[in-house]
Amino acid sequence: MSRHFDPVSLRLFVAACEEGNIARAAEREAMVPSALSKRIAAIESAVGTPLLQRGRRGVSPTPAGEALLRQARDLLGAMDRLQAELSEFSAGAQGSVRVMASVSALAEGLPDDLASFLAQHQAVRVSVDERLSHEIIRSVREGSADLGVLWDRTDFGGLQTRPYRHDHLCVALAPQHPLARRRRLRYAETLPYPAIGVAPGGLMDQLLRRQSALAGHTTAHRIQVSSLDAACRIVAAGLGLAILPREAAEPHAVASGLVMVPLTDDWCERRFVICSRPEATLSATTRLLVAHLVQQAQAA
Repeated sequence: MSRHFDPVSLRLFVAACEEGNIARAAEREAMVPSALSKRIAAIESAVGTPLLQRGRRGVSPTPAGEALLRQARDLLGAMDRLQAELSEFSAGAQGSVRVMASVSALAEGLPDDLASFLAQHQAVRVSVDERLSHEIIRSVREGSADLGVLWDRTDFGGLQTRPYRHDHLCVALAPQHPLARRRRLRYAETLPYPAIGVAPGGLMDQLLRRQSALAGHTTAHRIQVSSLDAACRIVAAGLGLAILPREAAEPHAVASGLVMVPLTDDWCERRFVICSRPEATLSATTRLLVAHLVQQAQAA
């Protein structure tokens, strides 16, 4: 019994699992549904067991299908990385690295560290995307990103991590705010006042909601924004306070004339890490960038 699978069939199987529907998967892969079904049926015939549970509402992987899905994603991710790296060589470059980073990481030292790396390795290409932490973890695990840079308060699920930089949470306040004259604050002291939510659904938003609940307070943000700059402008307008990382928000806070009061809670010092798949699977260029980022963080 042959058990050799071609990459096209594996990609179609992954599409069917992710879409949960043969027709949508076929549309995504620009082919007719019957041809996609035939490809998946050929895989099932090769392994001798059903891989998809078919029903009125669509398809879902069987236990055997789940196992194949994990392996297929690994294999296809490796092939995509190989193709990308070889294409860079053919274009005269020495490799490429795909980085996904959180809002805070991009607002702080990461851009400068990447710039210094590229100044030393001008033939290398680095692409950077801003994502929420759970999206970063998934992308690194599935191989659509080489590196992730994010806060360490998450489940990395077997990914390799290395210490990077750290920052401190502060309360951004308009000068006329009742708390603006304080030299330091506990998070619980800010809860009676209207607050601005930053990056809803992100790790910091989840952390603040959890800490509010522990203090017996239900968080109800008056306004929610996605960027530090927008948060500072809204605070400056007197619409509420905001919990922000000092290192990233300070330039915006100074420009808006805000007061930054440090929080003293233990959890308010945030540590960032670089995450990746096991080092043996990384390209030489990616390992070079990791070493540079770690070195820059240590120097800082």
